[in-house]
Amino acid sequence: MAYDIGDLPLKTLIGPVSRATEALARLDERLARSPVRDGFVERQHFADAAAALWLEGELVHLEDLVLHDAHMDIRTPTHELTRAHAVLRVRRRILSQKPDWALSREGLRELTGRGHAASAAVGVGREGQRAGTSVAEADVRDDVEDDLLAEEFAEIDAVLARSSKILSGADVPARTPRSDERPDLIYDLDWNEEERLAEWQAVLAQTRELPAVLRAAILLEAWSDIEVLQHGIWLGPLLVAALPRQEGLAAHHLACLHLGAKNIPRERRRARNRSDRLLASLDAIHEAALVGLKEHDRLVMAKSQMERRLKQRRTSSKLADLVELVLSSPLVSNAMIQDRLKVSKQGALNLVGELGLREMTGRGRFRAWGVL
Repeated sequence: MAYDIGDLPLKTLIGPVSRATEALARLDERLARSPVRDGFVERQHFADAAAALWLEGELVHLEDLVLHDAHMDIRTPTHELTRAHAVLRVRRRILSQKPDWALSREGLRELTGRGHAASAAVGVGREGQRAGTSVAEADVRDDVEDDLLAEEFAEIDAVLARSSKILSGADVPARTPRSDERPDLIYDLDWNEEERLAEWQAVLAQTRELPAVLRAAILLEAWSDIEVLQHGIWLGPLLVAALPRQEGLAAHHLACLHLGAKNIPRERRRARNRSDRLLASLDAIHEAALVGLKEHDRLVMAKSQMERRLKQRRTSSKLADLVELVLSSPLVSNAMIQDRLKVSKQGALNLVGELGLREMTGRGRFRAWGVL
């Protein structure tokens, strides 16, 4: 059964939609002219990646994620850590592309794998054909169908060529499984991800006329209800976070919806009533914006305090570079400072002492620092 949007309780939703929209717009306006925007965005990537695993019941230490990203692991990476790093890479990938890339056919194909976007776009095109589509939508549908037809012809040509070699007595190597074929030990083969993604994209098309934040909340709830992917539940909030950016509401950052949902009780996020789940999604978007505003103000204050220590410094001093490094990462280790700033171990320790950074780990052998 297709996901049914139904009648939305607008009287209940309009207030939370307005609050979340205002907070997102306020955060984006600050980031548009912020001197710490790049550092803020990078820090949010790490925080949201750790929160994504937290929502799935897995604990990933932020310091381990930072060191793993810098290829400076102090222990063997765990499965949870590698998954968190996958979230981190996808967030960076989405933000590095054009605003409309993540929800486009090419973007969905890359992010979901196995050419999901092509099949899904065909499904949406057929739904739109029944409801009446525009000329542009029809052209997109035709292009997708042409691509699929070309792939089928290529497979037929490969089978014919292999058959000809076998009939002629040539030595033909055994067939190897395709890269997009998934083992049934890990994946449920009856779980049609292409069909489920097409259903989610149909919701994306049906909500086109709604406000961006309300649309994002519906898509979040729909992703969870449809259960699009067997592995990679965290991808849904990242795709939804790309929507406000595409609409211009969050043009200068990618909303941390995992981080916002972390502040919402699980009973609300998993409520039986669909209206309650939508309200929880709206509150998660609002919380994500509020957390971002607080973090941004904290970074601006920390930057101004650290810059006071740069007065009357030589132009060759590495202290200014350390300020930028600290602002761009939740924490920095001695090895990271040595690698980025090209200084000795003792030189790194001297710079940390001059800048007055806070020790974050409390360990003796491994130490890391961050802003106050």
